[in-house]
Amino acid sequence: MKLFDVYPLNDITIVKADGSYVWDDKDIKYLDMYGGHAVISIGHSNPHWMNRIETQLHKIAFYSNSIKIPIQQELADKLGKITGKNNYQLFLCNSGAEANENALKLASFYNGRKKIIAFSKSFHGRTSLAVEVTDNPSILAPVNKTGNVIFVPFNDEQALMDAFENNKDEISSVIIEGIQGVGGINVADEKFLKLIRKLCDENKAVYIADGVQCGYGRTGKFFSHDFAGVSADIYSMAKGMGNGFPIGGILIAPSIQPKHFMLGTTFGGNHLACAAALGVLEVIEEEGLMANAGEVGQYLIDKLKTIKEIKNVRGRGLMIGFDVPDALKDLKKNLLYKRHIFTGESKPNIIRLLPALNITKDQVDYFVAALEEEIMSMQEVVT
Repeated sequence: MKLFDVYPLNDITIVKADGSYVWDDKDIKYLDMYGGHAVISIGHSNPHWMNRIETQLHKIAFYSNSIKIPIQQELADKLGKITGKNNYQLFLCNSGAEANENALKLASFYNGRKKIIAFSKSFHGRTSLAVEVTDNPSILAPVNKTGNVIFVPFNDEQALMDAFENNKDEISSVIIEGIQGVGGINVADEKFLKLIRKLCDENKAVYIADGVQCGYGRTGKFFSHDFAGVSADIYSMAKGMGNGFPIGGILIAPSIQPKHFMLGTTFGGNHLACAAALGVLEVIEEEGLMANAGEVGQYLIDKLKTIKEIKNVRGRGLMIGFDVPDALKDLKKNLLYKRHIFTGESKPNIIRLLPALNITKDQVDYFVAALEEEIMSMQEVVT
């Protein structure tokens, strides 16, 4: 049987990982500046995280949500403490797409409305509603097209006000990434997020903060939306939540009340997933990784801004992007195959950096030196 060929693959097989490094089957060591799409939050193979999972595995790995699962409450308590949102409610699922899907559905249950405001260059997942609020027609199947989504230019205040004005009482929710990831590391203006909060309040709409990639401490605050000093009605989480173990969730404001069977999941919140998620939060808290992300991230941004060949260095904490000129369009590929450094990209020529939150300044220095050397090497070939 063949694998369904939907991913363009690098010709590399990773067999081992530790901290911010991975090794291939030829024992070549790579610096991981991408963390598998921002998934690796506390470093590969973190011993506390592994012990949390192994200990739980020897007790019980899974039973359905038809019984009490105390470790779910333990996770909720820890999330409440670290996020400062103790009065919110937690619903657990398995992925970022599911988190956003449930957030959008819950908003519609709450106010009985259908229309959703989303933004240009957004990415929220590939399931039915999540993909419809994603600004990428190439991954939108005909069955996903309900006509209920209004796309507004990112950070355009007037267009957002017009969307509300033109649709009056029809807007169910607004969904926005605090920093767009797949869209190219575009930071939401703090004024823009405050306007979303204001308009949602005035129109009884639900503010959904997509923190799947930009949340979980990556920016130096738990949610990147926190920089605006406003609270969303629903926060979605996933990628960094399990450090590679599949888990997602939404934090839900107390104004949105549950009823039995309005949401549901078979695997969400299972014992093993909760153990992995608790391991992540414990390491983040005990090692001060949010502060490290803010400090080392700014250190990296400042270093990158001194490299004149790359443009528009942007981001917050350890969610960073920069533009690459056409003459250096193979820079990402060369960093991987010649310098043995994993980075991410957004089309056409944007490099994205999403390393583990415990990356060090020494590792940043190594990356920046390798980046400068590769740029110089590529320029010499051109000349």
